[in-house]
Amino acid sequence: MTHRPQQFASDNYAGICPEAFEAMARANDGSASAYGEDVWTKRACDAFRDLFETDCEIFFVFNGTAANALALSALCQSFHSVICSTAAHVETDECGAPEFFSNGAKLLTAASPDGRLTPEILRALATSRSDIHFPKPSVVSITQATETGRVYSIDEVRAISFAARNLGLKLHMDGARFANACARLDCAPADLSWRAGVDVLCFGGAKNGLGLGEAVIFFDRALAADFEYRCKQAGQLASKMRFLSAPWLGLLESGAWLRNARHANFCARKLADAVEASPGVSLTFPVEANAVFLSAPPAMLDALREKGWLFYTFIGAAARFMFAWDADPAQVEALAQDIVEVSRTITP
Repeated sequence: MTHRPQQFASDNYAGICPEAFEAMARANDGSASAYGEDVWTKRACDAFRDLFETDCEIFFVFNGTAANALALSALCQSFHSVICSTAAHVETDECGAPEFFSNGAKLLTAASPDGRLTPEILRALATSRSDIHFPKPSVVSITQATETGRVYSIDEVRAISFAARNLGLKLHMDGARFANACARLDCAPADLSWRAGVDVLCFGGAKNGLGLGEAVIFFDRALAADFEYRCKQAGQLASKMRFLSAPWLGLLESGAWLRNARHANFCARKLADAVEASPGVSLTFPVEANAVFLSAPPAMLDALREKGWLFYTFIGAAARFMFAWDADPAQVEALAQDIVEVSRTITP
């Protein structure tokens, strides 16, 4: 089996980008106040307020599961429900954390072909029952970009927000790849978040160049009441908070957050363009962010594995390839060449 110097099975494989690493090194200079009372954390919070052009409330946690679960728990009581896609990360990959931290709020899932919710799907699920025996809908959770690599447009987010408001629901955005969506749409982060009606955004850092850490951003500051206590109780209050927050400064102040996302998206498009005409290969979903899903015969996928490539097939049996800030175009080209080769060899 061929050894590959870089793999594209997950954008979590990437290391820390230079801007984030250098910012963390600068913060590692002497002592600083603990638990977020340091100058680095204050600067990072202000950098987010500048980026989003509003006076939002920001909290730093270690990972995306904590960000989503704690954010949703702030919007729910135990007898409430959260409406989301069947493919949503909060449903499929967080081990019941949203239910656990909300003390039992139920996830109500809706199926859609590409993992995106629509106002029609949302209204149908939210109004399916209103009796006291059923958990009362309280929140809508959407993922940007989705687990299938699709991106909600600004108008689509607005439409979902409008439907949610009419139903008395809050809107949470799992933005593990929010930067990739901004890069795709070439829009201001504010336009894709609070101006479109998002109440709480979990802005992903680990997939955008950080080593770890996500930012939970409350655009409605009233919803953040006592959130610091939730973080502490959940083991998400970093004593040396500067090492969670300072890397964000490296991303935000340098503009690397957007450059990283644009490069990742570019590499995904590069692979898709190179292989989509190959026999036996088809794109399972349109390529809109940093993910490429390829449908191909099992024998072809086995041949790619034999050539040393790693990938997951947990969504519709399609091979998923993810690209991060450090994706090497030469290795993307090598992957594309192998896909074209095995497609010609195996497909009659």
